[in-house]
Amino acid sequence: MSSQHHTHITAHHSLFDLNLREVWKYRDLILLFTKRSFVVTYKQTILGPAWIFLNPLISSMVYAFVFGGIAGISTDGIPQMLFYLCSNAIWIYFSSSLTKNASVFVNNAGVFGKVYFPRLTMPISHVLESVIQFGVQMILVLLFMTYYLIKGAVAPNWLSWLLIPLVLLHLGILSLGCGIIISSLTTKYRDLSIVVTFGIQLWMYATPIVYPLSQLSDGFMKNVLMINPVTAPVELFRYAVLGQGTVSWFSYALSWGITVVVMLVGIMIFNHVEKTFMDTV
Repeated sequence: MSSQHHTHITAHHSLFDLNLREVWKYRDLILLFTKRSFVVTYKQTILGPAWIFLNPLISSMVYAFVFGGIAGISTDGIPQMLFYLCSNAIWIYFSSSLTKNASVFVNNAGVFGKVYFPRLTMPISHVLESVIQFGVQMILVLLFMTYYLIKGAVAPNWLSWLLIPLVLLHLGILSLGCGIIISSLTTKYRDLSIVVTFGIQLWMYATPIVYPLSQLSDGFMKNVLMINPVTAPVELFRYAVLGQGTVSWFSYALSWGITVVVMLVGIMIFNHVEKTFMDTV
């Protein structure tokens, strides 16, 4: 006898209900969305996926010239290009995930309005796409690291690279939570979509991306930066990759606490807006 499967679609569920079992059933769709988003991003560009390399490379060259050359900001003994490439890799991963998820409702309203599938699959696919871009950019980091290893300019602790997946998971959850909060509110308040790009730029300078945290003296400014939930993961990532970084486990635990709160609030708002967003988008 063949077993029959039934899918019960309802708008009545808890505000904190993630329904991960259903999301897992649609894992093939997540991979399809990931592939589609990656292809569409570079479909009508001259250089195509080469931009994954060029974007951090050009940015790192600019940072090395402005912050390392003109401003004379130290990079804790790490070669400037390697320091900025490493920082750019983790920041682009976080910021691209956040940016794409910040407009997931508005940009995909046509798809959401035609067929049912767990809405959370779309934001998750954006995070996975950013993971792929991060992996490609790390190839560039490894190339420069090999060069500086030959010169004896760096001495990374390879065992600490095992911490990288933890950092990716951490920032992936944080970007997912922030993204779906902004996306849910953008369905009603379109002004937020304009603020996001500007806000992410400000967030970058409030995070030790173009400077190491060790360059700040103890005081109010450093305490503010330590509250920033992206600061601790970025420093931990640089420590894992380069063997240099200011790792504060208290700040890292605080960052995880903020991340969990942001994710819970995001799920609550997401589940609330999901029921009616097609009427306002």
